[in-house]
Amino acid sequence: MDKILTNALHISRQLARISPATYQYSKFFKCCAVRMYSNYNNHILKPYLLSSTKSFNFIQKCTMFIQTQDTPNPNSLKFLPGVKVLEQGQTKDFPSAMDGYCSPLAKMLFRIDGVKSVFFGPDFITVTKVDEDVEWKLLKPEIFAVIMDFFASGLPILTDEQPATDTQINDDDSEIVQMIKELLDTRIRPTVQEDGGDIVFMGFEDGIVKLKMQGSCTSCPSSVITLKNGVQNMMQFYIPEVLGVIQVEDETDKIAKTEFEKFEQKIKNSETNE
Repeated sequence: MDKILTNALHISRQLARISPATYQYSKFFKCCAVRMYSNYNNHILKPYLLSSTKSFNFIQKCTMFIQTQDTPNPNSLKFLPGVKVLEQGQTKDFPSAMDGYCSPLAKMLFRIDGVKSVFFGPDFITVTKVDEDVEWKLLKPEIFAVIMDFFASGLPILTDEQPATDTQINDDDSEIVQMIKELLDTRIRPTVQEDGGDIVFMGFEDGIVKLKMQGSCTSCPSSVITLKNGVQNMMQFYIPEVLGVIQVEDETDKIAKTEFEKFEQKIKNSETNE
C-alpha cells in the first residue's frame, strides 16, 4: 500500500509540471490526486473548472478546504485554511527559520526546501519562497500537506518555548558559525528531537564542529554513526568549510563522569575487600 501511495504522489507531481492543477488530498489516502485541465489533450483530460473567477486553488481533506491567493509579491502566497489561525487582529511574523522556535506549524513549514519566511494572520498563513527559481507548483503540495496535518494534530499554533541559547546568533559570530547554527536549528535539531534527544552547539574551530548529544542520544550506540553519516554529511553538503563533526562534553559533564567513575571504583574496592 505504501508503495502505491508513493507512486501516486510521484505521478501527481510529475503531472503538475506540465499543466495547471488542483491538488486534492484524500482523508483515506495520504497521497495527492490531481484534477487536470489540458487544452492540448482535452478529449482525455476533461476540464474541471471551479466556479470562482478568482485565482484560487481549492484543496479538500475531510471537511477542511485550503484556498491559495496571490499577493503583490510573486514570491509570496497566501494560504487560507478556513479555520482560525490567530485571534482577530493578531499577527505573527517569522522572517527566518531561526524565528520559528515558538510555533510548531512554522517549524514544520520551514523544513520544506525553498521556504524563506512565514507570516500568520487571523485566518491566513503567508509563505514566502526563497526566489523565482523555486516553483510554487512544486512547493504547494508539501505546504498543503503540512498545514492539514498540523490542524489535524490539535497542536497549538504558538507555544511559550524559548529559542535555544546555543544557536542564538551573536554579533561576534562569523558567517560560517551563523550558517552552522541555522542549519542545526532548522534541519538537524528537529530530527534529533523526534527521537527523544537533542544536539547542542559547543563551538567551531579549525573546520571542526563541536556538538554535545543529549537525551536518548547520549547513550545511544548509534550516536557516532548519527554524527558522522547524518550530521557531518549534511553539514559538509551545505557548508563546505566544515571538515568534520565531533562529540564533546562540557565541564559539568566531565566532572559528573569523573565522580561517577570514582564512586564505581570505590564500590568495586569494597566488594574486593569483603
